[in-house]
Formats: sequence, C-alpha cells, structure tokens
Amino acid sequence: MIKKLLDKISSATDEEQKIVLLDPAALADSRSEPDLRTIGMFCDVSEDKVAEIIHAMLYLNEINRLEKSSENKKPIDFYISTYGGSADDMFALYDIMRTIRQESEIHTLGLGKVMSAGVLLLAGGTKGKRRIAKNCRVMIHSVAAGNHGNLQDLTNELEAIQDLQDMYTSCLAAETNMTEGDIKEMLNRNVNVYLSAKEAVQLGIADIIV
Repeated sequence: MIKKLLDKISSATDEEQKIVLLDPAALADSRSEPDLRTIGMFCDVSEDKVAEIIHAMLYLNEINRLEKSSENKKPIDFYISTYGGSADDMFALYDIMRTIRQESEIHTLGLGKVMSAGVLLLAGGTKGKRRIAKNCRVMIHSVAAGNHGNLQDLTNELEAIQDLQDMYTSCLAAETNMTEGDIKEMLNRNVNVYLSAKEAVQLGIADIIV
C-alpha cells in the first residue's frame, strides 16, 4: 500500500500532485520504510480529492486502531491550503474527521489561504492541535449557488441553500468560540469576512500560530 502511494506521488505531474502523503523525516532515513502520516490538501474542495483524503484518513486511523499500545498511536497531520469548493464535499470530509478524531488525533495546519469550505476543515481538527501559519489568510462567507430557472426552481434552490447555511453555521459554532448568532451577524455585515491568523485563533478556528 505504502509503495503504491509513493509510486503515485513520484510519477504525478505538477497539476496532478494536489494531495501529498509524506513524512519527510522518515523519507530521510533510507533504512526504514516511510511512515505516511501527513495528508496535504492544496486544491479546491471537490468530490474526487475529498474521496482520496477520506480514504487516506481511514487508512491511517485503521493503523492506529490496530496498535495495542496507545503510546504507538500517532496523530494524523492534515495540511490545508484552499480557496474552498463544494459544501456537500466539505460536509462529507468534516463528518469523517469528526468520527476519526474519536480514535486518532487530527492535527490541522492552515497554510497560505484557508477560505470558504476550508475554514470548517481547519476548525474540525482535534481541539488544541489546530495550527495556523502566521501569514495564512482566512475567509468566511455564506454558502453560495449559481443556478437559474423559473420561480419554483429558485424557491427550491433558496430553501436548499438556507438548509446548507444553517448546517454550516451550526457546525462552525460547535468547533469554535463563536455562537451561531455571532456567525450570522458576522456574515450579515460582510459578504466575505477576512481574518488574520491572530483573529482566527481568537475566534477559535485555530489554536496555535506557527
């Protein structure tokens, strides 16, 4: 399994190499087989990429489950740099993270930009282990859609968007220092809410600036 992952990474083009699973320290030691514990998402939140990340997280969690000693269980590092993407795929990954972190710590790290759907994923790591780079930009906004149609189509679309927005607000409130009311008020004031790393920590989206 590990050899296949490494072969896939080494043969990928720059465009394809969106997800990285590498432990640099292990790779530096040619005497041992690399222990893959880091997952990187440097792309939009989309169905195919989320599927790969979920598969990797489940695999690493299963390794921890098979460890008899808790001392041998290792955290999953999840590096995030994204402009956002699909709300549905964001929820799919977030729900898997919620399940996995009951057995394996997930250490999230925001790099460069963590926007839109990426914000909940950063906040969805194990509390106390959610890191953000000091120069990382964070942006929160309301759920958006661009469908067109007749009045009934638009009415149905608005109802669906509101349901997604309510879910997002509830989940983000559960992971941060903000209440649902705080989040709604913030988004009502601005279309796009930009935060510094310091502000993200103050709001409980992350815990540590690195």
